Amino acid sequence: MTTTGMRPEGQELPFNVFAKACPSRGTLEHVTGRWGALTLGALYEGSLRFNELRRRVDGVSEKMLSQTLHALERDGLVLREAQPTNPPRVDYELTPLGREVAERLLSLIHYVEGSMDAVLRARERYDETRGAR
Repeated sequence: MTTTGMRPEGQELPFNVFAKACPSRGTLEHVTGRWGALTLGALYEGSLRFNELRRRVDGVSEKMLSQTLHALERDGLVLREAQPTNPPRVDYELTPLGREVAERLLSLIHYVEGSMDAVLRARERYDETRGAR
């Protein structure tokens, strides 16, 4: 599927995630990577501070969460709001675009979670016939 957007200089640019040079590919990687998807899903529940988000996304390192948040912020999916308090307080929340993306991701996440019995049975069959790796 392709969508047409506009370059700043006014020329049309077809976006095609299957094309190596298309900028949509980087955004897709940010959104669908393990930490991006989980971060967007966690922020769908509401605004969170960095450490709250890190606890919610179990297993993510501080460095990976920071990199993920920067990428999602740059893509216009996450808003970082620093509050002038002592100590400083930084909250993260989804932008309207981020909320749309998170809704779609959460549909996929819920589908996968609901299908895990079938996935686990398939893995068991695979391992029985091909040997566990």
